[in-house]
Amino acid sequence: MLERLNEALDRIESHLDQRIEVTELARIAMTSEYHFRRMFSALAGIPLSEYIRRRRLTVAGAEVLAGERTLLDIAVRYGYGSGEAFARAFRAVHGVGPGEARRDGAALHAQPRISFRLIVEGSSSMRYRVVEKDQFQVVGKKVRVPLVHEGMNPGIADFIRGIDAETLQRISALSDQQPEGVVGVSDNLDPSRAEGTELDYYHGVVTGAAAPEDFDALTVQAGTWAVFENSGPFPQALQYLWRDVFTQWFPSNPYESRPGPEILRTRLSQDAEQADAELWVPVARTAT
Repeated sequence: MLERLNEALDRIESHLDQRIEVTELARIAMTSEYHFRRMFSALAGIPLSEYIRRRRLTVAGAEVLAGERTLLDIAVRYGYGSGEAFARAFRAVHGVGPGEARRDGAALHAQPRISFRLIVEGSSSMRYRVVEKDQFQVVGKKVRVPLVHEGMNPGIADFIRGIDAETLQRISALSDQQPEGVVGVSDNLDPSRAEGTELDYYHGVVTGAAAPEDFDALTVQAGTWAVFENSGPFPQALQYLWRDVFTQWFPSNPYESRPGPEILRTRLSQDAEQADAELWVPVARTAT
């Protein structure tokens, strides 16, 4: 898997001055576009589109300093429709405009090429199982919040605190299948998974029952789910679990992620500092 991802990265490098189709990158990596974007973001720590933009402006910066082409020629070569658009993008990455950089020989910021390699530590194993589920509903309360990569998500924490005990009890009573009890469900995320992009968060239950009129509901189609378990400090262990799924489990197993919500069942210790968690990720078996 990592070898094919690196082949896709080579394709990016050879086409920085051309249109780069993510569908072609996914074809090279022998996976879906959805999974390719997810894998790249998890492994690189940066959205694919942002990496391509930074690489283009890194190479463009070297051409600006070389002085062999006009600034407009460089702008057009790297996909910018005008000198103004190129100057804005250039300044956002390098901190100076291209004209100033050429005139004063300013120091520029470089986005290094990325390549992936597998480090085998062997110090721990991931507990998981694969489950087939029929169509079900997530029923509860929903909010739109920004994505937070590290630490507590204040939008979600404030939202949960705002749900009164009676409402929470009504939600909990609707649970009738795995994962049992009240869960956190993330859906409709931006493909980039960039910090600050928004997602739909449901605080609810997995159920086959109809949703009361005053509750929000999400219908989830039948499919395959990989279920991961871990325990550790809250909330860091939960966020590391998601990272490990995409950086360790997917590259080593014949599955890829598919569109759908991610479901997290969390049970906190009395002091709320430790958590036992189950993460349900929608998956599809890859072709062999």
